[in-house]
Amino acid sequence: MPTLQDVFQTSTPAAIVTGSGSARIGRVVAMHLASLGCNIALHANQHIEEAESAAAELRKSFDRKVIVTSGSLVDDETPHNIVQQSVQAFGRIDILVNCAAIWSPKSFEKVSADDLREYFQVNTVGSFRCAQLAGLQMVSQPNGGSIVNIGDWATTRPYLDHAAYFPSKGSIEVMTRSLAVELAHRNPRIRVNCVQPGPVLLGPEVSQADRQRISESTLIRRIGTPEHIAHAVQFLCENDFVTGVCIPVDGGRSIYSPDGLQVGLNTG
Repeated sequence: MPTLQDVFQTSTPAAIVTGSGSARIGRVVAMHLASLGCNIALHANQHIEEAESAAAELRKSFDRKVIVTSGSLVDDETPHNIVQQSVQAFGRIDILVNCAAIWSPKSFEKVSADDLREYFQVNTVGSFRCAQLAGLQMVSQPNGGSIVNIGDWATTRPYLDHAAYFPSKGSIEVMTRSLAVELAHRNPRIRVNCVQPGPVLLGPEVSQADRQRISESTLIRRIGTPEHIAHAVQFLCENDFVTGVCIPVDGGRSIYSPDGLQVGLNTG
């Protein structure tokens, strides 16, 4: 398998990771890409101080060039600023990972039109614009680039109290395929893919009983880690013959329902 340096023909590929300010999946993805030799553009909305601290850690640990970009993806100017500042700092964009997203439980009865608009603006429009602008930069680069969108395994099996969130995340799958077609038509060295995380980062408020229940909801009977997502991102960036796909990294949760049935029904 070629390395990122082989794929992009540079000793220091440049990567943007949106939603990497706080200590969540985006931060782990950024750290992993830095460990593989990438210069990094972190992005934060509210957690700017955390992002600055993470940038200092990345510079010290991996001797990478790291910048911090900021802004809410509700603002139409934010994607432009992220991409422009990254090009100014690195002269190129080889990788974009769209991790920024919002989600919060709300009962179906209370979901408003404004809720839907906000979810789509951040999770769908914001991701699209980042990919569009970074992708057009990649069009001008002989070695193209790799865009990885972060979706959600549960768009195929939605759960309660996220009726405004799931439509916005479900759009990521179609958007990924459309962007793969559009950008490859302009530069066949550009690839666009999607990772759909399962249970990989549970908050401290989740009880031990709930952790056990979530573990048993996967085929491999355990909760994953953000590092599993980062490794999937690495694969999609390094394998230059994969584009337009959505890969669940969910321990089999998207295909398995723990309903207690162990054998097929006898219909004879």
